[in-house]
Amino acid sequence: MRTREKRTITRGRRQLEEEEEVEMATAEEEEEVAVEDGSEGDEAEGGDETEAEAPRRPRGKGRMRSRVTWDLCWAWYHALPEAQQDQIARMGLGHLLSVRPFHLDVPYLEALRERWEEDCKAFIMPWGHMIPTLEDVAYLTGLRVQGEPVVGLERRDYYDDIVELLGPEFVAGRRRPIRSILLGSLSEAVGLRGRRRGPLESLDEFYTEVRGSLDLGDRSEERSVRIFVSYLFGRLLFATQSSQMNCKFVLLLRDLAQAGRYAWGAAMLGHLFSLLPSSSQRSQSTGGFTPFLQIWGYTRFPMGRGTLVEGRQMMVPLMTRWEVAPDPRVTDRRVGDVGVALDHYPHDQVVWTPYRGEEDASHPAVAAGRPLFDRHLLLLCLGTCEVLYLELVVRTLGWHQPAIEVPSLGREGHSRRRFFAEDRDWGADHGSTVAYWRDGGEQVVRVTDLQDSSAYMEDYQARYAGRLRLDRRVMPESQAIRLLEGRLAEQEVELTRLRTEVRTLNLCMQRGELLRAQASRDAGASSSAQPAGGDLAVRLQRTLDRAEARVWELEEQAREIGAQRQGGDAATLQAQMESLRLEFEARISGLEAERRTMVTAMEELRDDRATMRGRLLEARESQSEAETARARIAADYEILKDRVLKKRRE
Repeated sequence: MRTREKRTITRGRRQLEEEEEVEMATAEEEEEVAVEDGSEGDEAEGGDETEAEAPRRPRGKGRMRSRVTWDLCWAWYHALPEAQQDQIARMGLGHLLSVRPFHLDVPYLEALRERWEEDCKAFIMPWGHMIPTLEDVAYLTGLRVQGEPVVGLERRDYYDDIVELLGPEFVAGRRRPIRSILLGSLSEAVGLRGRRRGPLESLDEFYTEVRGSLDLGDRSEERSVRIFVSYLFGRLLFATQSSQMNCKFVLLLRDLAQAGRYAWGAAMLGHLFSLLPSSSQRSQSTGGFTPFLQIWGYTRFPMGRGTLVEGRQMMVPLMTRWEVAPDPRVTDRRVGDVGVALDHYPHDQVVWTPYRGEEDASHPAVAAGRPLFDRHLLLLCLGTCEVLYLELVVRTLGWHQPAIEVPSLGREGHSRRRFFAEDRDWGADHGSTVAYWRDGGEQVVRVTDLQDSSAYMEDYQARYAGRLRLDRRVMPESQAIRLLEGRLAEQEVELTRLRTEVRTLNLCMQRGELLRAQASRDAGASSSAQPAGGDLAVRLQRTLDRAEARVWELEEQAREIGAQRQGGDAATLQAQMESLRLEFEARISGLEAERRTMVTAMEELRDDRATMRGRLLEARESQSEAETARARIAADYEILKDRVLKKRRE
């Protein structure tokens, strides 16, 4: 009965849209497609587009390209005046913009999108359905997932709205009606047209360049904020495969205070769902906020190329804890190899409840959204409605998954972008859908008499036997070798990073010792304070020696693995890879523990150095006071001497 009601809601909304579509919709869609096809060449000149770092390939099916420009969004935001940053933070976007941009793992994302099933809005994995949920959005991005639905007016012509909200320069020379805005014109208006981060340019260097180029002119604070947020929507949060953005998003920014009450996180997830089918079937580009999808995969089944960053593990948004380096030994692998690795990923290592025990569970986005984490919902994003089938992934709630009928609604929950001959309010036309969101959807019922999820897995494997490649669980020798080479490359990247950190800590230790010695000499520190510093240096040096020994062991192990791979056969490679994976994980965990010890020791060294600096300053102040007192005494002595001599003369 409940499923029938859901279908009635989505069918009714779809029929209303089809009845109201007019003839000009087809012409407009054709115009938009033409813009999308020609946009890549236009953007290449301006340099306003970020493509995945990959070599050019011939025409046809090639490597996926992401359509986000994260580096510029991040640098632009941090270059804005503090008052404008505060305004954007009050809109609920500040937490996401605190995340430093990282490299997009394109083969990983492409392997994910190939597994998207539109009928049930889920990824088809060997261990069952996988769906990003509102809990993932809240914890990973810090975006609001609870609040007003992102719906609004749809106009035939947005000319007057653009002039009022953004400025007349954005419509100059354009023919009416105006329904979209060129994203390049937004960055050009503030002097950032063509700005993109170079392959050898650090993020801080790029920020310095953007800060020097940013020119807000004499615009009001509200217009400057709207221009930036519009660019953020079009290039990052609601990115599409086009170089233009629908003007409907600009209308949401008329009242900036109201904009802080929208459920941007839920809208982002619905927008991502709506673009995954087209990305999977027809295009080499992908829309939506793909960095979220990448970190979601790293969090749920950790086989990605990201590494956890020490010291940033405890705060929402949890995307800040990941660091992804663009190393060619890892990024240039083929998507087929990633697919094979997914096929053979151990089911018992899938993380269904990654946020259990998180200390930052009181974060506003998490606390406000928690009532929706176990609800069946419709995700709304300006005329697009996508179903969140949480009942297919109740294991993310810590429950056993029951065997249920997999929904097959096709594209019923999805509405295409359409343009109309007259103004209309989508929310008013689809009141039941909006009311369903505002009521919090429906509670997902827990089946309490289940001992495990085996019945579900039997039905699941029978339904998706062809897509799960169950007849190819034994890898051919060529695939096994490529998979092993990929894992070796990952270990080499990790070793390089650890060696760099060891060298950095070693240099810091040496500098700390020099500063301590200088401070001791200048301040005249007692000899009783010296052994403690010496013991700290000895402990730190021993830790560094142990870490370097571990790195050397890992290098030797990698060479042995290479020799075994060349001399082994396909029958032994499978067992070797499993044992090597476990051994590498254990060794890397030990090395990470050693590195944490070194970081702790360095913190102690910094504290000790700060203490010595304090003592040095105190000694210098005492010396200055003593010199002042000595000068005052000398002056008093001269005065008294003059008085005595004067009395003697008298």
